[in-house]
Amino acid sequence: MKEKKSYQSWTISDEFWEEIKDKIPVKKRDPQKKYKHAPGQGRPPIPPRKVLEGIFYVLRTGCQWKAVPRKYGCASSIHRYYQEWVAAGFF
Repeated sequence: MKEKKSYQSWTISDEFWEEIKDKIPVKKRDPQKKYKHAPGQGRPPIPPRKVLEGIFYVLRTGCQWKAVPRKYGCASSIHRYYQEWVAAGFF
């Protein structure tokens, strides 16, 4: 008998990730805007897969954005990504 893999409902499977990864909006730097740091400097961005899992965690559990487990990244960053992706039409 084949064993069924158990996933938490907010965990993204490899198959689903392969389908969706190219549809995630990528934020580009505005060439007209003056930035404090050159590209590549500063804190590295959270991997999109972790961000999406953090968003799914909030949507499935109903917790507050501040209560997102740290393993998904900074809660305020995950919320910001969610707002940007909603504005871009991803959700």
